[in-house]
Amino acid sequence: MKKTLAIAAFALAATFSAAGADTLNVGMSGGYFPFTFVKFDKLQGFEVDFINAVAAETGDDVNFVTMSFSGLIGALEAGRIDTIANQITITPEREAKFAFSQPYVFDGAQVVVKAGNEGTITGVEDLSGKTVAVNLGSNFETLLNELPNADQINVRTYESNIAQDTALGRVDAFVMDRVSSAQLIAESPLPLALAGKPFSEIRNALPFRNDDAGEALRDRIDTAITTLKENGTLSEISEKWFGTDITVVE
Repeated sequence: MKKTLAIAAFALAATFSAAGADTLNVGMSGGYFPFTFVKFDKLQGFEVDFINAVAAETGDDVNFVTMSFSGLIGALEAGRIDTIANQITITPEREAKFAFSQPYVFDGAQVVVKAGNEGTITGVEDLSGKTVAVNLGSNFETLLNELPNADQINVRTYESNIAQDTALGRVDAFVMDRVSSAQLIAESPLPLALAGKPFSEIRNALPFRNDDAGEALRDRIDTAITTLKENGTLSEISEKWFGTDITVVE
């Protein structure tokens, strides 16, 4: 009898242990510096540190799943990953499909041009008649299409080389978030420059499947994000990668 109870107690403890230490399958491109990128064969960046900090709060393990950005949404919908940590912007269309966490990055869309052209392209009003590059799957194509002069802007989507092609004059400009733009300019061996001030505030968050399990996971992750904000960990991660706090509204 005692042996049976011991076995039952062990099985119960194992069940609770497994429930308390789930594996979070987190999708990211691994090619969006400085948020998620590979250097010296190591996946790193703001998003990696952020997710690891979240998992430290929830007690979960993390399995990072890298793939092209264009495949991330489909992988989430199919259940191959639990969420996406790749600066996913909250939009009305996405909110209708997914359960989002609270925003953890606040930013603005920024126009970037080849150095020397910032005097002629000073903002979105000067993009008429120009070819403008955006990352495939990002929200910036939608933002450009909402501008008053949208019908005069030729938008081109890219998986990579967005900064290089702008610096070489193959496109007139690219649009990216303010923080990533500044980082790319600092890292690029080719000359780039900011064109005017950021436009259109963007809020980035973690998307989850819009079902009971997805919402329950979202709520658990949200609690961890709140803790990271309150104890300063999220700000510290931001300062590490950007030298400023992009996790709060300016």
